[in-house]
Amino acid sequence: MSRLFAALALAASAAAQDANQFRAFVSQYCESCHGARAQMAQRRFDRLQLPPADPDTLILLQDMVDQLNLSHMPPPKAKQPTATEKQSAIAALTKWVAGGHAKLSSTGGRTVLRRLNKREYLNTIGDLFAMNMIMFDPGAAFPRDQMAANMDNIGDTLVTSGYLLDQYLSAAGQIVEKALRLDTQPETRTWTFNSEFRQQQELDYAHKAVYGQRYLCLYETMQSVQHEGAYGPLKAFSKGVPADGFYEIRVLAEAKNRRHPYNADIIKLDPEEPFRLGVVPGNEKAGPLHHPQPIEPLLAETVLGDAGPEWKTFRVWLDAGYTPRFVFPNGMINGRGAFTRIIARHKDLLPEAVRATAEPRIYPARPLILQHGFMPHIRIHEVRIEGPFYDSWPPSSRRIVLGDAPFTEPRTREILHRFATRAYRRPARPDEVDRLMQVVAARRKAGSSAFDALKDGLKAALCSPAFLYLAESETGPAGRLSAHALASRLSYFLWSSMPDEELLRHASAGALLDNETLRAQTRRMLAHPRSEAFVAGFLDSWLNLRSLGDMPPDRDSFERFYGLDLQNAMKQETRLFARHLLERNEPIRHFLDGGYSFLNRPLAKLYGIAGRVPAEGGQHFRLVEFDNPRRGGLLGHGSILTVSANGIETSPVTRGVWLLENIFGTPPAPPPDNVPAIDPDIRGAKTMRDILTKHCDTPTCFACHRKIDPPGFALENFDPIGAWRTHYKPGIPVDSSGTMPDGQTFTDVSGLKKILVANQPQFARMLTGKLLAYATGRRMEPLDRPRIERITRDLAARGGGFRDLVELAVLSEIFRSK
Repeated sequence: MSRLFAALALAASAAAQDANQFRAFVSQYCESCHGARAQMAQRRFDRLQLPPADPDTLILLQDMVDQLNLSHMPPPKAKQPTATEKQSAIAALTKWVAGGHAKLSSTGGRTVLRRLNKREYLNTIGDLFAMNMIMFDPGAAFPRDQMAANMDNIGDTLVTSGYLLDQYLSAAGQIVEKALRLDTQPETRTWTFNSEFRQQQELDYAHKAVYGQRYLCLYETMQSVQHEGAYGPLKAFSKGVPADGFYEIRVLAEAKNRRHPYNADIIKLDPEEPFRLGVVPGNEKAGPLHHPQPIEPLLAETVLGDAGPEWKTFRVWLDAGYTPRFVFPNGMINGRGAFTRIIARHKDLLPEAVRATAEPRIYPARPLILQHGFMPHIRIHEVRIEGPFYDSWPPSSRRIVLGDAPFTEPRTREILHRFATRAYRRPARPDEVDRLMQVVAARRKAGSSAFDALKDGLKAALCSPAFLYLAESETGPAGRLSAHALASRLSYFLWSSMPDEELLRHASAGALLDNETLRAQTRRMLAHPRSEAFVAGFLDSWLNLRSLGDMPPDRDSFERFYGLDLQNAMKQETRLFARHLLERNEPIRHFLDGGYSFLNRPLAKLYGIAGRVPAEGGQHFRLVEFDNPRRGGLLGHGSILTVSANGIETSPVTRGVWLLENIFGTPPAPPPDNVPAIDPDIRGAKTMRDILTKHCDTPTCFACHRKIDPPGFALENFDPIGAWRTHYKPGIPVDSSGTMPDGQTFTDVSGLKKILVANQPQFARMLTGKLLAYATGRRMEPLDRPRIERITRDLAARGGGFRDLVELAVLSEIFRSK
């Protein structure tokens, strides 16, 4: 016993000595900025309780050990500890943090009850009813989902208002009526259009005068400003198709004047690229058919030759009321301006008889150039539409609800039970089906037909909390999710939609709670095309790609952003890059320094390597390896460089904050209220670097900007849409060098990437936290840190593959617990 007391006394003495030494360290190196007189970044260290006995103190100590490990603190101009003093402090902090985690928490944070966000809701409706959702948006009136750290699926931000409940009811009505609308197969019909093609008002008079309205012509890309000839709707078919279904659209079309005699800066088309003809849907209820509409996905596309008219066939799905509109994806960005500029600069190419009277005014210029010029365009001679066609009958949306047998009233409960089990993502309880049957009985009593009453029961299921909310409150032993709740969490993580039949079968058998089954299902689901929802959703949340285009680049300065449709191309590049890492299980390090990416010809032009992607098929993406390391990894992607700019100019502060939040994983504290905004007119400053240097003369500003500005400067060679530049303007070169808080230096973005790669554990911890937050629908908290660290250690042991990280996240306690 005496030995035990002696050991305890010795341990207590050692702990007291460590605490005293650490307090002396804090007093000497920290308290001037984080003590009684000043609390920079809202941190105060002179009253720390050691060892930590509450979460707030634990968080402070964890922050201290991170800052010391990163050499961010003490700041360079402050008194510095010796290497021995620093290591002793880190060792003591690490011990206290580990002990604090063990004492204060064994499970970390918790997920609150959360509802489906809008994209999850729409995906679920599509899968629940086997319904084509391309043109159907029953949630159009839903309020916008609130974000938390760029994520749209965090439970405590997804509030449910009375207005949203009303919209759920309205949406349920639209969904059920659409799913069960067709009980008799519509007759297949054919429509032919080969004359009286009416253009929009601005072009119609010229086409009537020159062509007698024999052709439907396309001139501009959909991203143009005026949209004069950007869309080719069939005015005689403006009411659209009579029923949902597949339609065969045959088009007799030709490419005209791809090679022309005009200056390239007038037409602004790549003469090496074949013209492309596409089809998008249009609905006259949504606005003019020759202008952009909210729902206009590219349904199909083909390439046109230059040898004359040729028949092209598309098979596309169209909802009732939608009409096909033809588009020119690689058309001109400003056809209206081209008409007048041709006359102003190429009058000599006009016939001598009209040359003297030709003037560069838009009204007379249009018919003159159409008749005597060589304006590039797509010319459509004839259109034939046939349909609707179905792969099977009854349609899948009706069969998945009613089954293969005809509906009879005695089948109502059976139908509702089967539907509720799928909608609730678990076996429906008898009392839940009873409530749905009560709705049916009330409607029958009010005079509704048996079928209409059934539909009201289905609508009630779609308004049930069991459908609208994820059932993460149903936990098994030790706070773990039940098998069905785990199936839902996995499915909404990887597919942003409901579990499929196979996953639910494993859940019902309880096998999903087994590690090997859970791993196998994760791999199966990642290999399924539905996992594109994970790639898109996670990148939108981690990198804030959903905000790409919210601050659109200036059209005068960055016209090619619109003319080349770079916004969509940029997003696709980053998604294909991440998909590649996932499929091949490439190291997550490649997010930082991968020497390749996936480009189409427009992006290759932006990056200055157009020759690496041939014009023929240039709209398709392909893997391209870079010769220069400055483009490798996410920091060279146009999507990242555009979303971190404001559309007009770049800011090292804005890009630096973006990097700290999304790559370094060390978001800066909000600026104090008394810090003035950066003044672009600071006297004597010629560049942004000069401005920031003067702004940071005060210690309050310097403390944060010494972390923010250096990585931001590393990206200054990229303009607001990601093109490389060496000068801001003539005579003012770009200086992309910097010094990190720990003293490491770099000369450009390539050097910054080397620093990031050298500190991979920090990046892995950041990425793991982001992935788990997206997967669980909750913020990661400081008490989750030990489990995140365990995942990153296991990941490093496996080689750091991206797919390995996803699997480790799914198998973690954080993912499998409420």
